[in-house]
Amino acid sequence: MLKIGMMMGSPYVGVFCAASEKLAILPEATDPWVKDDLQEALGVDVLCTYLAGSVLIGSLASMNSNGIVVTNFADKSELKRLPKDLRVGIMEEKLNAAGNNILANDHGAFVNLNASRSSVKIIEDTLGVEVLRRTIACIDTVGSVAIVTSKGIVCHPRTSQDELKEISAFFKVPAALATLNYGTPYLGACAVANSKGAYIGGKSTPIELGKLEDGLGLY
Repeated sequence: MLKIGMMMGSPYVGVFCAASEKLAILPEATDPWVKDDLQEALGVDVLCTYLAGSVLIGSLASMNSNGIVVTNFADKSELKRLPKDLRVGIMEEKLNAAGNNILANDHGAFVNLNASRSSVKIIEDTLGVEVLRRTIACIDTVGSVAIVTSKGIVCHPRTSQDELKEISAFFKVPAALATLNYGTPYLGACAVANSKGAYIGGKSTPIELGKLEDGLGLY
């Protein structure tokens, strides 16, 4: 299911929300109808909290069905609110905006090319997948330029066809090009998705919605 809207008054909904097949995490200040729409679109439980005292949860956390990797600025009291069965990893380095720097599904994860070896190990242990350091479309912040689920991946429009083939093989899903929010190439900032649906920034056009729906297999 697709739902279109705003979050915290912004169409860049992916900045504020992180999600997996089971769970979505939203800021506590999220409007109730936004929470309801996202829950319906993704078919998940919803947790409202903060990370590092911030509403920018989508930028600061990356998750799949196995676990969540968060910034080292996250407070212990915030982490205690996470489900007990969700593994938690903390990025203890300068590149600690995990949502911007990690792209993950239940098959694999990319991380910023400049991430440390210790961060790669933390991501592997927490998310339970193989991790590669690399770029997408020559951009280091891989979590900001693509959206991946267990059904598909959509990437920055400058991603080459050869690169798409490599990405598809690694994540074990079809890969396609897309934009959202009226031409924005930073897809991870514009939507949050899983295999059941997507919540998409309200400035996205019908053509963009169609490409996202096709690319993520949301029929």
